[in-house]
Amino acid sequence: MADEPDPTPEQLAAIAAANDDADSGINYKPPAQKSLQEIQELDKEDESLQKYKEALLGKVDVCKVDPTAPNVKVTRLTLMCETAPGPLTLDLEGNLESYKKQSFVLKEGVEYRIKISFKVNRDIVSGLKYVQQTFRKGMKLDKSDYMVGSYGPRPDQEYEFLTPLEEAPKGMLARGTYNMKSKFTDDDKHDHLSWDWNLTIKKEWD
Repeated sequence: MADEPDPTPEQLAAIAAANDDADSGINYKPPAQKSLQEIQELDKEDESLQKYKEALLGKVDVCKVDPTAPNVKVTRLTLMCETAPGPLTLDLEGNLESYKKQSFVLKEGVEYRIKISFKVNRDIVSGLKYVQQTFRKGMKLDKSDYMVGSYGPRPDQEYEFLTPLEEAPKGMLARGTYNMKSKFTDDDKHDHLSWDWNLTIKKEWD
């Protein structure tokens, strides 16, 4: 079987231009940050408010939380695809550099979601956001910003965020390897984790 032709720079530029409108700003001013301990100490005499805060935040003993652990810890990225022959998971607590040399294989045209698993250890974090940029042959084709939301501490249990359902590109020119740059950030522009990984679109799974 002959090698499939790579897209020309002009074709890549056209794809990038078509995706350019996805990078829109959000006019949002984050609230002032308060630690979990400060929130727990507020209005302690108000029993109903205390019950509400406990329902919202859970029973987290701030004295038992490891102060040296990162407040937000991203643990895994999973490509969720019902037709995939096996799990497609990146362990983000491992060697991130190794993922630059590996690649997920995704069959063209399939529907998939990206799932991010993470923990919040100590304080409430507001405006978590997952940012993903897609490159091919060094040219940026797309940038997607996904608002994850605000979360209270839950050090013993992971949270999960799912991106909306997407369809993998298809067609001869779409096949090939894409370089992905991912970042998990928040309203305060804390870079909780950044990592690079690769996605290869093929005609079939193997």
